[in-house]
Amino acid sequence: MERDYAAILLPLIKPIVHNPDAVLIRELPGATKRDVTIAIIANDDDTARLIGRRGTVANALREVVGIATKADDTNQHIHLKFESFSEGEENEDDGK
Repeated sequence: MERDYAAILLPLIKPIVHNPDAVLIRELPGATKRDVTIAIIANDDDTARLIGRRGTVANALREVVGIATKADDTNQHIHLKFESFSEGEENEDDGK
C-alpha cells in the first residue's frame, strides 16, 4: 500500500504557514525503491516557519511521516526537502 504523503502533511502544515494556498508538496523518486523524497515548497517566510528554530518543526514533520511508514509496514526511508520560492514566482521548475 502506497501512502499519500501530501494528505498526511498538508493538514499539519497549513496552520503553521501564513499562505497555505502557496504550499506545494511533491513526491520525488529516490535512489532506491525504499527511498522517497518529499519536496515541500513554500514562500520564503513560510519555509522558515516549516523548518523552525534548530529544525524542530522539520524534525516533528519527519517523525510523523516516519510513523506513517511504520504503520503500513512499507519501511520506506522518507526524506523531507524544504524549498522556497518568491511570492511573485509561478513556475517551480526553474531550478529554485
